Amino acid sequence: MYDLAIVGGGPAGAAAAVYAARKRLKTVFITSEWGGQSTVSFEIQNWIGTPVISGADLAKNLQRHVETYAADIVSVVAPAFTTTLTAHDDHVEITTNKGETYQAKALLIASGSKRRKLEVPGADTYDQKGLTYCATCDGPLFDGQDVVVIGGGNAALETVLQLLAYCKSVALLNRSEKLRADEVTVAAALKHSNFRIIKNAQTTEVVGEKFVTGLRYKNVGTNEETLLPITGVFIEIGLLPNTEWLGTAVDLTPINQVIVDPKTQRTSNPRIWAAGDCTDGLYHQNNIAAGDAVKALEDIHMFINRG
Repeated sequence: MYDLAIVGGGPAGAAAAVYAARKRLKTVFITSEWGGQSTVSFEIQNWIGTPVISGADLAKNLQRHVETYAADIVSVVAPAFTTTLTAHDDHVEITTNKGETYQAKALLIASGSKRRKLEVPGADTYDQKGLTYCATCDGPLFDGQDVVVIGGGNAALETVLQLLAYCKSVALLNRSEKLRADEVTVAAALKHSNFRIIKNAQTTEVVGEKFVTGLRYKNVGTNEETLLPITGVFIEIGLLPNTEWLGTAVDLTPINQVIVDPKTQRTSNPRIWAAGDCTDGLYHQNNIAAGDAVKALEDIHMFINRG
């Protein structure tokens, strides 16, 4: 019987594991990969204390920090992912894809999220045939080409900045008049003459032959439809929480985010807490995920000691 089980190896899970080790909570730490969503980021410029770091290096640092403190307190199970969760009155049970079951007095869910898929005609047909969800992985393949990025948040603008280094032109399609990205990042992109923003644009179809040749969108105000000739489509339209394995153990929002008490990160189940992109928190960033996980660990530590 462990004191605590932590699921997820991103900033939230790693922060929780470090604090669990320092508080001497016997912990099982389960993750399919280190770093979470940020592993595909070319540059991260808002990880506090580090002006610039790549997603790959951040993942390595998180892993190194956890393993440095783990000793005989935190048992790291990786790579593995959780498949089922069963909540009992006095403990929780977690089963992994390897068929192993772990029992703990408390659980921190830090399983993060996955990229939301574009659901329009042609998106599935041309997935990996000009349409991609990872600029870091596939961006260099589009050297000298005209491409489009769909989205309006920081992730979309960071993708734009990366692509501008080698693409002939980059267009950003945003569904509304206002971008969600911070003004500094937007300003950096607008300095490039081969970049433009198309606002109030709703994607309606990805077109092509063997590979992508264009993208159709309509103006949400006028319903006027336009065919944009491009050869690459990069999708950055948000995230969906990795919470399928939770079953009915905790209360979820309509989009399956874990509902938490913002003061403690505790869920509807008194033995389960959650932090990071899998929660219903208003904002989702690496620093926020790590901070919320530390908050949860403080509360978990109190809970275990009271028990």
